[in-house]
Amino acid sequence: MSVVISGLYTYPVKSCAGIPHTDSPITQAGLAFDRRWVMVDHRGIFMTQRTCARVALIRPRIAPDRLTLDAPGMPTITILSTANGSTPAQIPVRIFDTDTIGSDEGDDVAQWLSQFLHVRCRLLRMHPQAARIASPEYVDRWIDKNNAWATNFPARHVFGFADAFPFLVINQASLNELNQQLEGKGQAAVPMNRFRPNIVLQGLPAYDEDYLSGMRINGMTFAFVKRCARCPIPNINQETAVSADEPNLTLMANRSFTDGVLFGVNAVVADARDATLNVGDPVEIEYDL
Repeated sequence: MSVVISGLYTYPVKSCAGIPHTDSPITQAGLAFDRRWVMVDHRGIFMTQRTCARVALIRPRIAPDRLTLDAPGMPTITILSTANGSTPAQIPVRIFDTDTIGSDEGDDVAQWLSQFLHVRCRLLRMHPQAARIASPEYVDRWIDKNNAWATNFPARHVFGFADAFPFLVINQASLNELNQQLEGKGQAAVPMNRFRPNIVLQGLPAYDEDYLSGMRINGMTFAFVKRCARCPIPNINQETAVSADEPNLTLMANRSFTDGVLFGVNAVVADARDATLNVGDPVEIEYDL
């Protein structure tokens, strides 16, 4: 079985539109610039498409020294890097049940976002002193079970504003099967961007990711620590921000488990210093036997 990377995606601003890549630098915290910014409302609570679907229409572009945002009917706005040697003020941010810190990107982009989203909000960048850790419960459990395959795997994984883990991996064949089920019901197929993956794999049978311990790519070991429970975001058309009932109705009928409606796997990585992932890279898979 020949398995390769068929897609790489980053989401610089949490829950905004994604960016496809043919290659991307990678660290333990994820693909370069992935979820390094987050929007918060006037109460300081992080914002996503779950509560404000128009977030999907904001399209980031990224460069080492700037973040640029576009949205329908809005002028382009650019946020320059503030790396001037000073440490920015810390602003507490809670992402579900974990706490981290961000730094405020200023009034101009706050007004821009508030005008487009019709709600008062601000944009925060991941603070240089942030140290949010991927769930020790799941990582430690994986290490205990897979120590023979992945010796000396690190237990501590610092990452940004992603929901719970620095990587989401999805199998293209699983989406193909879901779309066959949708089309069999007379529903339209859905694109991969509904599921917001970082890494897409080609060459695995449908849903074989359920049975993998992990994978190795370019000498890096990825631990598949938790299957991904899906929220309503896959029902939101990422081009229009309009929500419907599918594909979650079909997923509920076919992918409901004790832990929720599952599609894709969350991962952490070891040995990711000065590394790059490329579309087309071969993937060595490890089954959970």
